[in-house]
Amino acid sequence: MKNGIYRHELKYQINFADYLALRQRLRAVMKPDEHIRDNGRYIIQSIYLDNYRDKALREKVDGMQKREKFRIRFYNGDLSYIVLEKKLKINSLCMKIDACLKEEECRALLEGQREWMLAHPSELVQELYCKMNSQQLRPRVLVSYIREPYVYSAGNVRVTFDSHIRTSLFHQNFLDQKMWDIDATDDPGSIILEVKYDAYLPEIVQSLLQINGIRQQAFSKYGACRRFG
Repeated sequence: MKNGIYRHELKYQINFADYLALRQRLRAVMKPDEHIRDNGRYIIQSIYLDNYRDKALREKVDGMQKREKFRIRFYNGDLSYIVLEKKLKINSLCMKIDACLKEEECRALLEGQREWMLAHPSELVQELYCKMNSQQLRPRVLVSYIREPYVYSAGNVRVTFDSHIRTSLFHQNFLDQKMWDIDATDDPGSIILEVKYDAYLPEIVQSLLQINGIRQQAFSKYGACRRFG
């Protein structure tokens, strides 16, 4: 997702057979994302922030057309690259603004030490500092899943398959290698198909994504993981 630009975002919940069929089609036209591992996937771990009133969760459940949420994200358990993200959503349009965090900064934030944020060079970190004070935002849940991504240059299209969605509510362990987590969905074998693009979705990609019986739906990984607390 381009930083600071609104993009279309469509989501579908599919079964394994549909995933195999779609993947075979996409591979004929689209390229794997450059950040994948040898197996064509990578692991995403995101720490979502919310307040004691569940502001971000309520906005999602209530279907508010315009909403935002903050998360801290890292990949494949690698703490050398940690990103703070603010995701803004207006209906099916999404925009992401991000800033890099050092591991020690992330650990300080998780431990409740926030003074350093006010002098941080990133305006996004400063904004989060203000909202952690004014809205009482705090780390609430860790969401992890395996992503298989494909890209297509025309329309800046990105198609991803997300599976094995898991959650943990104990934020003091969010950066630890050993952590207890559980399946976040009723069907651990289900897969979330996400389609993101700029102004238009090329016709060739539209045709590749045609599968009988699947329909667009508003699936939230954060919402699924907050069912447990």
